[in-house]
Amino acid sequence: MATQPISSLKPARRSRFALRWYSWLLLLVAAAYGLAFAMHWDDRGVLWVLERFESPAERQGSVWLPDYHAVIDAKPLPGMEKDEASDVTYDAQTKTLFSVMGKNPFLVELSLQGDVLRKMPLVGWSNPEGVTALGNGMLAIVDERDHQISLVKVDAGTRELNFADFPKFDLGPSKDQNKAFEAVVWDARNQQMLLGEERPPALFTWKGDGTTLSGDKQKLASDELDIRNLSALAIDPRTGHTLVLSADSHLLLELDEKGEQVSFMTLLGGFNGLKKTIPRAEGVTMDEAGTMYIVSEPNLFYRFEKQK
Repeated sequence: MATQPISSLKPARRSRFALRWYSWLLLLVAAAYGLAFAMHWDDRGVLWVLERFESPAERQGSVWLPDYHAVIDAKPLPGMEKDEASDVTYDAQTKTLFSVMGKNPFLVELSLQGDVLRKMPLVGWSNPEGVTALGNGMLAIVDERDHQISLVKVDAGTRELNFADFPKFDLGPSKDQNKAFEAVVWDARNQQMLLGEERPPALFTWKGDGTTLSGDKQKLASDELDIRNLSALAIDPRTGHTLVLSADSHLLLELDEKGEQVSFMTLLGGFNGLKKTIPRAEGVTMDEAGTMYIVSEPNLFYRFEKQK
């Protein structure tokens, strides 16, 4: 049966037809706005415009994430498909990476190419979600479920770590105990730990000397964390700038030493050398040469280098 043109419909039917399409259009607009709001695309648009006005000198003095390109894209970590990679840190002493697995707790040492060097069970940890290298073989591990941070010692002979053997510090209550402290990075310049609360995103500092923590953690006032969640933190050893990773927003932010946004990188397929969207980016770190590493659930490894 031939379809009647709209102009041939009776006025009442034309009105219902137009109303139905108008309603669908409103729903589509509302959905698009909701998605843009949730992903903070409006904020990213503003930052993208501001990036255009940064001088070459200002770009040179920052990480400048738009220039980074994936040189290792979604490399699987063998045998870890069900372990959920939760964070990664670079150890300047060993020139290797350490990553924690949250679902089946263990620590894995990786080469800078994402090859597995050894796996060390984390006995007694419930849900390790954050890890950072402190130097001299010391690592800090955040257990999100138990709301504790432990300082552990790892050397070439370490094959297993037992929670009861190491000093630990209570991170205290969070607004959402199920979405509590997940991110951690050692700020060597300022001799303090930088901690990130997953949701609502928030930053805290805790003074220390690389072997222990002193006093109480302090919340940082910041209105620059316009992301859906905070998954991980890293500090660029060259500039002192902070990288803030959000799995839900598929986004990596660069903050300067004042906590202000400098640049960003989307983790969607088709950008920055990524063939596909990083499914759930949970860890980020950077070495002294400026090379960046990201791990994603369940067991994917990424390496990014700055394009000259």
